[in-house]
Amino acid sequence: MSKKVIIVGGGVAGMQAALSLKGQGIDSVIVEKSDRLGGKLCDWHKLFPTFTPASEVLGPLKEAVERAGVEVRTGAEAERIAPDSVLLKSGERLSADAVVVCSGFDLFDARIKEEYGYGIYDNVYTTADIERMMNEGAVALPGGHAPRRIAFLHCVGSRDEKVGQRHCSRVCCITGVKQAMEMKTLFPQCEVYNFYMDIRMFGPGYEELYRQAQEEYNIHFVRGRISEASPTFDGRLQIKAEDTLVGRPLKMSVDMLVLIIGMRAGESNGRFAQCPGVGCASNGFLAPADLFSGSVLSPVEGVFYAGTVTAPKNVGESMSEGAYAALRVAEYLGARS
Repeated sequence: MSKKVIIVGGGVAGMQAALSLKGQGIDSVIVEKSDRLGGKLCDWHKLFPTFTPASEVLGPLKEAVERAGVEVRTGAEAERIAPDSVLLKSGERLSADAVVVCSGFDLFDARIKEEYGYGIYDNVYTTADIERMMNEGAVALPGGHAPRRIAFLHCVGSRDEKVGQRHCSRVCCITGVKQAMEMKTLFPQCEVYNFYMDIRMFGPGYEELYRQAQEEYNIHFVRGRISEASPTFDGRLQIKAEDTLVGRPLKMSVDMLVLIIGMRAGESNGRFAQCPGVGCASNGFLAPADLFSGSVLSPVEGVFYAGTVTAPKNVGESMSEGAYAALRVAEYLGARS
């Protein structure tokens, strides 16, 4: 008898899982809550550390899913999961022989950090806003003016006890470096500053990009968090910080403040954790069976994970986990035949 797998989430991990399952002769159905496949990558402009357009990764993946004949249900949000079914918010229940949860993450809401003025001042942005503006080809201040000085602030919504986000989101540092270089390219006369707690360049090519940003693009890195941002009479922002390397306070006027927002656990994780045996880690991400050989396994037989549903990851890691999850699903189904 043919087997069917339900994949919750149509981002890169979910699409890769579906393709890898198809390659092993196993049909799947992708259940995606939005009206399109691709997840948050749909809104990204270029990827670190190579500045590859996101469309060059996403486009071929979506085309491959279509060519493979994978069934896709967009506009369908999962409410509950179980090893043998997925209950949609519409009330429809989809039967399955296994379930792969690839529902991803949520972006931290920068409005929670009121001291930075996001949603209050027009010239405070998030990294997601910058990617959208770059996609639209219109990076400029209100009124169309070019910025003279830009400040990036790392770890907004990461490693922050005050907002209950104690984890490191991993990809924020490299995103801030990438965008700083892009802004310097767009506005060569602009001064660009990155305020950080620690620079964490864990991936291949990341440390090299960080050095290039300093040596070739003259981007300034200041170790210290910005404490607040306030408007000035001429429409700019005054930021206050401490340069912890030299041990002195710092004030600076900027035209644009970019908040490098982190990943937070998806809102759906709490609902999925109501499946007996499924649970969340202390940071809200779904907890795998173990962090080594069982990284794509849940504690429940028949329920699998891939991508950022369990922890912050980059695009390549998410796709690799999608392929690995498909392998473990095939092994599971084969053992039950």
